[in-house]
Amino acid sequence: MKKLLLLFILAANFVLAQMPDISNTWLNNSKPYIGTIGNKGQELKVKINISEQNKKNDQEYFVSGYSLVDTNYTKFEGKITISKYKDSKKQGTVYGEYELAEENKGKHSGLFKGRFVYNFKWNRKTEKIEGQYIELIGNWKSYDGSIDLKTQLKNQ
Repeated sequence: MKKLLLLFILAANFVLAQMPDISNTWLNNSKPYIGTIGNKGQELKVKINISEQNKKNDQEYFVSGYSLVDTNYTKFEGKITISKYKDSKKQGTVYGEYELAEENKGKHSGLFKGRFVYNFKWNRKTEKIEGQYIELIGNWKSYDGSIDLKTQLKNQ
């Protein structure tokens, strides 16, 4: 009976609880996400400098930073939205979508859009996250619609 009551209390807290603010996660310890863009695997770097949790929707984060491909440096603003969270005793997984809109600076600026998976290990003793792994998979499409490229990024 005690276990059933405890389970009910935990479930009620989970349903009524707010999403914790994980804005610092998206900053990636001030390191860029590194990956590829296009079929030829051209290097792509995305650095998030600002990340804030939406006060009206705690599943959404507003982000800004820059992207870099070769010498093409472009600022962006966008959002990261959490759609699902799975938790086990030692590991958690967060799923969602992202959309990053670059400054319109011509043919080589556009919109990054896709899905992400964030895996992490939880250390119960220290109550800290360890072993973070974030992967963003999607597309980049130029604003004029003439270029559409696959992207894949990972944290370092």
